Amino acid sequence: MNKLLENKTILIAGAGGLLGTRLVPAILAQGGKVIAADIHIEAMTARLDSLGIDTTTDNLTLTTLDVTSEDSVSQLFSTYTEIDGAVNSTYPRNKTYGAHFFDVSLESFNENLSLHLGSAFLFTQQCANYFKQHENPLSLVNISSIYGVVAPKFEIYDNTPMTMPVEYAAIKSAIQHLNKYTVAYINDSRFRINCVSPGGIFDHQPDAFLEAYKAKTHGAGMLDVKEVVGSVLFLLSEQSRYVTGQNIIVDDGFSL
Repeated sequence: MNKLLENKTILIAGAGGLLGTRLVPAILAQGGKVIAADIHIEAMTARLDSLGIDTTTDNLTLTTLDVTSEDSVSQLFSTYTEIDGAVNSTYPRNKTYGAHFFDVSLESFNENLSLHLGSAFLFTQQCANYFKQHENPLSLVNISSIYGVVAPKFEIYDNTPMTMPVEYAAIKSAIQHLNKYTVAYINDSRFRINCVSPGGIFDHQPDAFLEAYKAKTHGAGMLDVKEVVGSVLFLLSEQSRYVTGQNIIVDDGFSL
C-alpha cells in the first residue's frame, strides 16, 4: 500500500514551531520529502534533533525563511522547483501581542495584522504564483483556529492572566476567506488551499484555564499538537484531491 505522500515534496514554513516540528517526521513517515523552513535555522535544527529526527537525511532540507519578507519568500520559491504541497504554520507577532482588548493600541493591532495576516497573504500569493509558473498540482494548508470560526468563550480565561487576543480573531478568520479568494481567483482544480482550525493546543497553560477549557469539550480538553497532524496530511495528499477552500475543525466539540 502506498504511503500518503509518496514522492511528494512538502514545504513547511515555521518548521521549528510547535506544529511544524511534528509535521516534519509525520510527512517523512508518509514517504514525503520535506523542505523545513524557519527564521531561526539553528533553533529549528536543535528542536528537530531533540525529537529524534535525523536532520541529515537526504529527504530533509533545512533552510532559512522570513515569511514577513517579500524577498525571502520569493527567493525560497525560486530556489526549489519541485514543490507539491506547503504548510504555513508560522506565527509572527510583536512584543505587545496578547494584551487585553482595551489595552491594545491601534499601532500594535495594525502591526500584528501586518506581521501575521500580511505574511499569510504573501506566502499564499507566492504559492499561487509558483503554481502558475510550473503548473504542477499544489496543495497549500494554512492554519486558522476555532477562534476564526466562533466568538471567544471569555469565561474560560477567568482566574488567569490570559485572554484571547483580538488580533488573533481578526487574523484567523481573515485567513479562511483569503484561502477562498485565492483558489477562486486561480480557478484551477490542480491548485488547492484549505485550512485546519485547531482547538486549544496544550502548551503548559495554567491549571485553572485547562480545567475550564476541558469543561467546554466532550472530554478531551486541550489537544496534543499531534492530534492536528492527521488533518494536515489528508489535505496535502491525493485523498483530498477535490477538497478546496475548506476548513477542517479539530476541537473535540469546543466550537459546537
